[in-house]
Amino acid sequence: MSSDRQRQDLQDTFVEHRERLREAAKRIVGTRDLAEDVLQASYLRITETSAHVVVQQPLSYCYQVVRHLAIDHCRRRSLEAQFFVSEPEGQAVSAPSFSPEASAMGGQFLARIGETLERLPARTRQAFILYRLDGLTQRDIAERLGVSATLVNFMIKDAVDALKECRDGVET
Repeated sequence: MSSDRQRQDLQDTFVEHRERLREAAKRIVGTRDLAEDVLQASYLRITETSAHVVVQQPLSYCYQVVRHLAIDHCRRRSLEAQFFVSEPEGQAVSAPSFSPEASAMGGQFLARIGETLERLPARTRQAFILYRLDGLTQRDIAERLGVSATLVNFMIKDAVDALKECRDGVET
């Protein structure tokens, strides 16, 4: 059987037994709305994978896909419940506030970092920014600047050392 014909058979089977498939999903996820979400995801999964899989029993395959996606949905909901709170609970969480002194010290520290970076040689500063802020590899930076990767490594180390000295004057 051609993959197009098999895909059409699976789609027809899914549509024909949609109500029963939704009830199977509802028994797992609990509500009709969530079951509808699972059915939609299942239909997409069936149409995507049917070209790659030989299916002997289309209805059983549809049930299997619905069941697996419903279980995955429940697992994901359970995991999210462990890490996330409801919106009203989240609104009650206060934002961290800093004293005026802490804010001023932070501003001074950022200014000191900027000044320290400005005092570095232009190529060293550029290598550091490309590495730390832009996320380029040392090899990519070396190609961009026309220098060796070893030199880039030393330039980044020089910048980090200068910033460590900048940090030493700040209370933690």
